[in-house]
Amino acid sequence: QVVLVESGGGLVQPGGSLRLSCAASGSFSSIYTMRWFRLAPGKQRDLVASITSDGNPNYADSVKGRFTISRDNAKNTVYLQMNNLNHDDTAVYYCNAYVQLPGGAKYDGWGQGTQVTVSS
Repeated sequence: QVVLVESGGGLVQPGGSLRLSCAASGSFSSIYTMRWFRLAPGKQRDLVASITSDGNPNYADSVKGRFTISRDNAKNTVYLQMNNLNHDDTAVYYCNAYVQLPGGAKYDGWGQGTQVTVSS
């Protein structure tokens, strides 16, 4: 009922920038909070940033001041602008959306992930 597709990952040098996108599609009636998580080898999955339906953002301390989360509700899309990237940002980044389905049930949907590699 909901499909999330990420794009924009790739290889970048330290200090560089990338912008990730995540587009939601399906039969959901509304989208609540949207989030970006990341998973690095040997580490647990961490919350990077979140944004409410009315645009209020929240960030992990490790990315605050460098990353910016935004959303376009008309396109059902969330973005993550990543600036001044460093080696610790290397991970698979996953889009998450908490949605309401037809009939009123709620669902926590996940994208397939996009690889971000920061290397010189």
